[in-house]
Amino acid sequence: MTEWNADQLRAAVRVYLLADTGLVPPDKLLEVIAAAIRGGVTAVQLRAKAATTLEQLELARGLKDVCLPAGVPLIVNDRVDVALAAESDGAHVGHIGEEDLSPKDARRLLGPGAIVGVSVGTPQEAHTATAQGASYVSAGPMFATTTKSNAGPAAGEVLLRGVRAATRLPLVVIGGITPQRSAGLFAAGADGVCVGAAILLAPDPEAAARAFFEVGGA
Repeated sequence: MTEWNADQLRAAVRVYLLADTGLVPPDKLLEVIAAAIRGGVTAVQLRAKAATTLEQLELARGLKDVCLPAGVPLIVNDRVDVALAAESDGAHVGHIGEEDLSPKDARRLLGPGAIVGVSVGTPQEAHTATAQGASYVSAGPMFATTTKSNAGPAAGEVLLRGVRAATRLPLVVIGGITPQRSAGLFAAGADGVCVGAAILLAPDPEAAARAFFEVGGA
């Protein structure tokens, strides 16, 4: 497992793709992710809520085969066990104090060199995530999103700026992100944008990913 320092991770999460099987069927996912990586995607997170453990593991291993040659880290959403079994680069856990593992426990299981991402909805949660050993924090939703039904109301740059002031960890923003919106988010302090539908559902995922660099200033 590659060990990632903060500067390497900031570069790695610049355009962070949420590989969500709720948006793309599992049998099409690897093809779409490969195209997005050709377009410049810098990290991939597998989110397969409806899949069985075995199905998630098979998907994670398939994605690793796509990501590894490109030097793109693979993160598994929620499932630390799947992340370990697939030998991925790490896992992303939910809000502290809710149903997912804490970053501290995820770190204990995954080891000191793994990437441990944490979703945060307040500056205080970002501060706690930092203290508990997170590698990066993900704040949102920045804008209205249909990708996650329980994402909550859009928080926008107020949340972004508050989280930025609360932690020096790499900061990713999520929720309704498009290339046109990215430049302002980077200017406000985001290190990366986490994108789902804008790339996954595009007619040409490679071109859609490239737009985040050509239009969004990534």
